[in-house]
Formats: sequence, structure tokens, C-alpha cells
Amino acid sequence: MVSVVQVILRGSQFLWTLLTTALIGNVIASAFSGNPSSINYAIFVSVFSWIVLLYGMAAAFVESLAMPIVLGAMDLLATIFTFIAGVVLAAGLNVHSCNNRGYTLTNHLTNGSHDTEKRCRELQASTAFYWFLFASFAASLVMDFINRGSSMSMGRRGGGIRKGGPSMSQV
Repeated sequence: MVSVVQVILRGSQFLWTLLTTALIGNVIASAFSGNPSSINYAIFVSVFSWIVLLYGMAAAFVESLAMPIVLGAMDLLATIFTFIAGVVLAAGLNVHSCNNRGYTLTNHLTNGSHDTEKRCRELQASTAFYWFLFASFAASLVMDFINRGSSMSMGRRGGGIRKGGPSMSQV
């Protein structure tokens, strides 16, 4: 059964993942001297987010793919990974102005491109989008637990101790 809320959350995850992949990919493409490990980690998180959201979107429409344990585990990992990516990029950027040439040349994340101001802005935007992606995955994780709880309670419905056995009137 298609959960409208879950599809909306997966749609927002698609948007934020697309933006982070494009921005971090451009940061990597414009580098002339390699990239710090935090930028490489950020692209890993974007790729992992693609896998999670595509599986989650498929599971929303194809019920046989919707294994609650797998969805919950993948959403949990994606939530943790995006949180870490947001923290690592924010801590590495130190919230300075990208117009400050001295800052962009000395910061280990922004230095490494011919256009350090552009790289700085792309990393700042990526950081913000990782936080939005984190919120989307956290909400999706909550929905996984709500849906799992309701499906478990549906299995317990029907009352009685025995199921499928004869009732007293049949004995």
C-alpha cells in the first residue's frame, strides 16, 4: 500500500540528494590537487542516499520489496551518515564569508580549486542541503517505525488466544 507521506518524504530526499550530488560532484571536478577526505565522505553519503531513496521509493510502490527491517536499517544508516556529513562540512568550513580571499585560500576544504569562492559557496550550499536531507531521512525513519508498529498491531488483531482452531460451538 502506498503511503502518501512516505512518497512525499522520498521525493524530498530525491531533491536534496540530487542537489548534494551535483554540488559535491562539481567540487570534486573543479579540484586540481585532490580533495580532503571529508569531501570524499560527502560524495559517499550522496551515493548511499541514492541507493536508500531508490529502494525506499520502489518499496513504497511494490509491496513485496517493503521489508520493514531493511527499510528501517537503511533509513537509520542514511540518517546517521547525513548527520555526520553535515557536521563534518560545517565544522570544516567554520562559517566564514566566501568573499574573504584569505579565508578561502587557507581553509583546507575551499583551497584546492582555481575559483576558491565558488568552491566555498558550493560547499556551504551542500552543507545546508545535507541538513535538509538529514531531516528528510529522520522523518522517514520515524514513519518506518510508525508503519511497522501499525502492521504489528494489525497482526495481533482478532482477539482470543487461539487462531484458526475450532470454537466452542463446533465441539
